[in-house]
Amino acid sequence: MRKHYIDNLRNIAILLLFPVHTFMIWNDFGSGFYIWLGENKILSTLIVLVNPWFMPILFVLAGMSARYALEKRTAKEFIVQRIRKLLIPFISGMLFLVPVQTLYARKYFNHFEGGILENWKYFFTHLTDFSGYDGAFTPGQLWFILFLFLISMISILLFRYLPYKKIFSKIERLPIEVIFLLFIPIWLMYYLGNFGGFSIGKDLALFLIGYYVLSNDVVMEKIEKNIKWIAGLCIIGTAALVILYYCFSYYGDLWINYIGWNSILVLLFFGKRKLNKRTKFTDYFNKASYPIYILHQSILVAVAYYVVQISDVLLIQLLGICFGSFILTIALYHLIRMIPVVREMAGIVK
Repeated sequence: MRKHYIDNLRNIAILLLFPVHTFMIWNDFGSGFYIWLGENKILSTLIVLVNPWFMPILFVLAGMSARYALEKRTAKEFIVQRIRKLLIPFISGMLFLVPVQTLYARKYFNHFEGGILENWKYFFTHLTDFSGYDGAFTPGQLWFILFLFLISMISILLFRYLPYKKIFSKIERLPIEVIFLLFIPIWLMYYLGNFGGFSIGKDLALFLIGYYVLSNDVVMEKIEKNIKWIAGLCIIGTAALVILYYCFSYYGDLWINYIGWNSILVLLFFGKRKLNKRTKFTDYFNKASYPIYILHQSILVAVAYYVVQISDVLLIQLLGICFGSFILTIALYHLIRMIPVVREMAGIVK
């Protein structure tokens, strides 16, 4: 039976990207953004509130989904599906989407007056810090798609030599304390393959834990039985995180991984309890979520470029950018669905 809470949690996490990336326009992390209007501590703290878990949970859910998918698909079918849903959209997005947001960054910061073709050439011939805020090469939001594809290919080899059926009984005997402390190897893996804060090592660990551990029903039952103290620690830790960041700008790696993992356990419990049902929301966003992810940031940056010139009122800017980019992203998704070749390029597959 399909576990709909996995789909619903993934879809909600992806939709969170619209407010999070809107707030990034006012971040005070020192990293800037494609359009940046200066520091706003409150908006930055709201990002910090969800940042420890909203991307990590996508890798956990992808690992859980992979375990269930491989019960129905062969390894070859899984690889072909990953190529169509991840690799092809990544290549297409790098060619046609990401250069658009770097174009608007150059327009905003450097008053660039050239066209898309001139910027496209610049994008593929200049390399700086991979942020793309200066118009140079960046994977942009597609880092997630690339990482997920690479992790899937690495994992399929591991699954062959260490199949789930071989160790599931050992996984089921893990005490809840060990499950809770899995944030420690996740944190240690953060330093493996870390590219400017984007760590393929950490994301591989999250994917594998999702596959081997959290897809196990006995493990989920243990989390459910211990949810009171897990949730209590999550609430206290998250409150401490917000206070430490807002008052002292503290954002330590170990603490973030602890809060992130703790939050993921609570969200999985909540999802299984409240979101394990098929709805119209589920059916729609199961098909739309990855294309929305691929499209959203390029559209959001373009919308932000024009909105900040129209109004100086913060609330109008926030609402205009967040909801304007959401509406345009959904509209473009529906347009893409009507064009067979473009549909394949965007990863809209069965």
